[in-house]
Amino acid sequence: MTAPRHKTRVIAFPGAPNLPIFAALEEGFFAERDLAVEIELTPSSIYQAEEVAAGTFDVAMTAFDNVVAYSTGQGAAGPGVDPAYVAVMGATQLELSFVTAPEITRFEDLRGRSIALDAKDTGFAFVLSEMLERAGLAPGETDYVAVGATPQRWQSVQAGTHVGTLTIEPFTTLATRAGFQVLQKSTDILPAYQGGVMAANRGYREAQPEALSAYMRGYLAGLDWVRRPKNREAAAAHLQKHMPAIKPQAVAPVMASLLDPRSGLTPEGAILPEGMACVLDLRSRHGSGGALSEDIAPYIDLSLWEEIRKGAPA
Repeated sequence: MTAPRHKTRVIAFPGAPNLPIFAALEEGFFAERDLAVEIELTPSSIYQAEEVAAGTFDVAMTAFDNVVAYSTGQGAAGPGVDPAYVAVMGATQLELSFVTAPEITRFEDLRGRSIALDAKDTGFAFVLSEMLERAGLAPGETDYVAVGATPQRWQSVQAGTHVGTLTIEPFTTLATRAGFQVLQKSTDILPAYQGGVMAANRGYREAQPEALSAYMRGYLAGLDWVRRPKNREAAAAHLQKHMPAIKPQAVAPVMASLLDPRSGLTPEGAILPEGMACVLDLRSRHGSGGALSEDIAPYIDLSLWEEIRKGAPA
């Protein structure tokens, strides 16, 4: 057997939004495009950026805010780390749920308590700051603690180390089934929010457009397959195989949230311009780097995605 013509190394956050990748691997959509895909799940956005900057990975399935942060010199890993991210297509609207310990039933209960975050100066932190501000809590009335990606944050809340964190599926469903509260969801206050994107390293985008296009095509085939009702049961099986922490009784709500464009995967991998504008606004108001331009153009390169959507040959 000959080796695949192309290879793409991907680093992603743990979570159900990786289902199109899982489906593409299991259903052979990457293999059909003569592409080998290596994927690693990151413990934090800082580790993800460091590894992409070091050339260990080519593509990051990451928050759009991370693309903005590192493009403007505000990345959480510090000024010496530049993953040279550019968003090549959308991935998720990404509903963020503010999960808290059972005894935390009101925002007022958070005063003087600590909240777990991936990093203190990232997009999710700004969503949380927006929630707290609208609820009447001033900066400094709660303590933000950098813990890492969603599994580590959820574990810290389970253990009682921190009283709350922001989660995505399947961790939101796991938390509510364990008796934890959801004080608020990002979709309750933000009409549009560009959560996840597929971000390529700019050097890789320039040097390996065929490999990147193959990965994007395989991902989009997986996304289309996942969204077809006839594949729902098989898609759920792929999700459970790759995320065994999801128990059978939790599969249905996780899949429902994931396949709702308002809370999960973006149909056809489209970007959400209003959602990107929201990310820029939140960073401008809650971040430490000052106001940013409202122009999203510096952070995106949709040329390959547009070629694919127009039916350009592989």
